[in-house]
Amino acid sequence: MARAKRSVVLVGSYGLMDNPRFGFRGTGFVVAGGLHVLTNAHVIPEETPGRIDRSIAVQVWTPELQWVMRAAKLVSKDIAHDLALLQIDGPPVPALRLAVTEAPEGTAIALIGFPIGGALGYSHVTHRGIVSARTAIVPPATGPQGLSERAVRQLRQGAFEVVQLDATAYPGNSGGPVIDVETGDVVGVVSMVLVKGTKESALSAPSGISYAVPVRDAAAMLAVVEAR
Repeated sequence: MARAKRSVVLVGSYGLMDNPRFGFRGTGFVVAGGLHVLTNAHVIPEETPGRIDRSIAVQVWTPELQWVMRAAKLVSKDIAHDLALLQIDGPPVPALRLAVTEAPEGTAIALIGFPIGGALGYSHVTHRGIVSARTAIVPPATGPQGLSERAVRQLRQGAFEVVQLDATAYPGNSGGPVIDVETGDVVGVVSMVLVKGTKESALSAPSGISYAVPVRDAAAMLAVVEAR
């Protein structure tokens, strides 16, 4: 897991008028040739009208044990599966390998990310667990306030499969890799955390149940980009 940390990055925005200038949004991880980053679609900062000074940014962990900012641009976005692919500038970063097969129930996994953001400085945090189920899910439609554009699109398309994890994750883990402990391959992308009660309870009393996008959806997105 120590080697994999070099591939796990901070994803957010960089704004000349912001304080701090880097706004953390979530986790991502480097794939392919070392210049592409996979993360969640909901992690990507939304464009702010009139703010030409703000852009997507990624911070990578260097061999000198320091964070270095990299400019990033959005290459592809799959809102239905909550995935996004970025391209970063600068030299290649060590990449994680995507698994070629799905992880069965009982597979030992590790999550690497930044569960409390920059509250205490940005440090890689690893949580262990297992794949507990593969299940179909549809966003709940409880009322107009709960129906985002993404939720409406998914309701029209029907249920889609997610990987249920018996592992503790927090909002800052969104977009991070789910790694097969035995092989070191990525078997999913952390997407959702089951929250009991309020959003604040995700930190004070985590449910221990998280959900991830299956690796096949991430691989399909990457394959489309590489084929261009």
